[in-house]
Amino acid sequence: MAMISEFIAAINQIAAERGIEKEEIFQALESAILVAYKKEKYSPTDKEEDEDLGSNLTIEMDRESGNYKLIATKEVVKKVKDNDTEISVSEAELISPNVEVGDSIQIEMPTEDFGRIAAQTAKQVILQKIRESEKEAVISEYSDKVGEVFTALMQRMQKGEVIFEIGKATAYMPPEEQIPNEFYRLGDRYKVLLKDIVDSQMLVSRADPAFLIELFKLEVPEIESGVLEIKAIAREAGSRSKMAVNSTQEGVDPIGSCVGQRGIRIANVMNELGEEKIDIIEWDEEPEQFVANALSPAKIDSVKIEDDTATVTVADDQLSLAIGRDGQNVRLAWKLTGFKIDIVGSGGSIVKEEDLEEMKKDVEEKEEEKEKVEVKEESENTDEKSE
Repeated sequence: MAMISEFIAAINQIAAERGIEKEEIFQALESAILVAYKKEKYSPTDKEEDEDLGSNLTIEMDRESGNYKLIATKEVVKKVKDNDTEISVSEAELISPNVEVGDSIQIEMPTEDFGRIAAQTAKQVILQKIRESEKEAVISEYSDKVGEVFTALMQRMQKGEVIFEIGKATAYMPPEEQIPNEFYRLGDRYKVLLKDIVDSQMLVSRADPAFLIELFKLEVPEIESGVLEIKAIAREAGSRSKMAVNSTQEGVDPIGSCVGQRGIRIANVMNELGEEKIDIIEWDEEPEQFVANALSPAKIDSVKIEDDTATVTVADDQLSLAIGRDGQNVRLAWKLTGFKIDIVGSGGSIVKEEDLEEMKKDVEEKEEEKEKVEVKEESENTDEKSE
C-alpha cells in the first residue's frame, strides 16, 4: 500500500511541476506498459511479419490505487485458430453465459514481470508523452502571446542558437534573430520578442523591428494608450534604427514623448540594445515632408517625388550627413518611407540607390575581411602560447 501511495504521489508531483493534467500521465503510463508488454511478448521478427500483433490488447490503470490490468479483446469462435485473438464458445460462456459466435469479449490476462529492456521502454514512452504534453501546454499558454516581449533566462548556446527559458517553457533564438556582435552570457536575463511558435517550439528575436516597437511600448505609455502611433520603422539591428511616430492628440509632442524627460525613455530602450542608435522621426502625411524628416539630422533644401522615387536636394556641406556613414542614413530613410531616394548636392553631385547598395556591399566585405584577420591573429596567438 505504501508503494502504491508513493506512486500516486509521484504522479501528483509530476502533474503539478510540469503543468500537465494527471489523466494525461495515466494515459502515458498505460501506453508505456502496453509497449513494454508487447516488447517482451513478441520478438522483432514477429512484429515485422505482422504489424497487428497485440492490437487487441489494452491496459486499464486504477486512478486511485495505481494497479493495472492487461485486457485482451477476443472474438468468440467455434474453433480457435489464434489463442491471442480468439476464444471458444465454451470458454467464453464461463465468463458471460449469453455470448454467441461472432461476439467480442474482454478478458483480463495474467501480467508478467517486465525485464530491464521493457522497463527502459516504458520510461522512454513516459518521457516522450510528458514532452508532448509540455509542448501542447506551451502552445496553449503562449499561442495568443506572439508579438509580446518577455524577460528570458539564457540557458546555453546550441549550434549557434541561443536557448532561453521563459517561465517553464524553452525558447530558441537562431543567429539571424540575434543582434550582431551581441554576446549572451549564461544565467543573464534578456528581453526577447516572441516572434512565432513553430512545431511547438517558441521562436524569439532581438533583431526584429517589432522588438524595438514593443520596447518603446513598455517605456512610453502614450503609445500603449493610442495617443502616439508608430507609423513606420527601419532597423539595422545592433547599429542604427529610425522610427516614425505621430500624435493623435493635439498638444502632444511625439518625439519628446518618446525621448522622455532628460532622455530617460529612449535611454532605457538603448540600454537594452547595447550600442544601437535610434532616431525618432516625426511622421507627416505629406510624403515630401516625411522624406525630409526621415533624412534627419541633415537639413534638406527640397524634395521632389515622382512615382516611387524621391529626389532630394541638399547643400554640399549637408551631403555627407544626409548620406550617413557608409550610406546608412539614406538607406534607412528609404526603408522608412518606402521611396527610393536620390540625393543631389548643390554642386551637382548625385548619389542614387544603386550607389548605396555598392557602399553597403563594400562595408560588408571590409567587415568580413576584418573578421578573418581577427580569427587569424587569435589562431596565431594560440599557437605561440602552445609553443
